[in-house]
Amino acid sequence: MPNFIIKTHQKDTTYKGYQIFILNKGMNSGKPQKEPFTNSFVIMFPDEKDAETVYWLAYSLWKSNFWHQFLIGSVIPFLRINDFKKDFDSKVNEMMQEHELYQKQILALRLLEQKEDQLHKNIRLINEMRKAILFSYNKK
Repeated sequence: MPNFIIKTHQKDTTYKGYQIFILNKGMNSGKPQKEPFTNSFVIMFPDEKDAETVYWLAYSLWKSNFWHQFLIGSVIPFLRINDFKKDFDSKVNEMMQEHELYQKQILALRLLEQKEDQLHKNIRLINEMRKAILFSYNKK
């Protein structure tokens, strides 16, 4: 089972070891990232393998809007750290019971993310070419 500590991230704080950051304010609450968010929780790990495994679990929970049910606040919704700790820990325990299946799903998610990034790059290139063609046409 991955060993980790969850805390509220403090601005300009540096952490030892490996960590991921989880956004805790707004409709994207629960979104994981390797770089710190302004309003986020930090999950600290002793080794990189655990950090990578838990990152993909957090990613899947965020993409499935799992954290929306725990959001509170009327103007800017936010996620409480106690709710996050309790439910995140239970999801990690579930994941570890089906570890082999979860590893296959992580592989599929990584592949899909790579393909999505490549598609975004292709769209940017297409838009740049379109602009270049239109610019050369309008220049005449």
